[in-house]
Amino acid sequence: MRVETLFFASYRETVGLGRLEVSLDEGARAADLVRTLRERGHPFDRLPATPAVAVNERYVSLDTPLSADDTIALIPPVAGG
Repeated sequence: MRVETLFFASYRETVGLGRLEVSLDEGARAADLVRTLRERGHPFDRLPATPAVAVNERYVSLDTPLSADDTIALIPPVAGG
């Protein structure tokens, strides 16, 4: 299945992309997407193993199952002040 991955703020700067379509096995979870990205090597290996994740604009845990055509956002920590 294919999912669209969005990278925000510092993650966008890290990987040099705002979005990327990724192929995953059926039944994949958000954690599988993160692992697949990190296994691509540099610069994706600089992403954290446990980022905040949103699927279709809703924050979810990394064990959330994904579906074909989902949009997954990796959201870096935000500091306020």
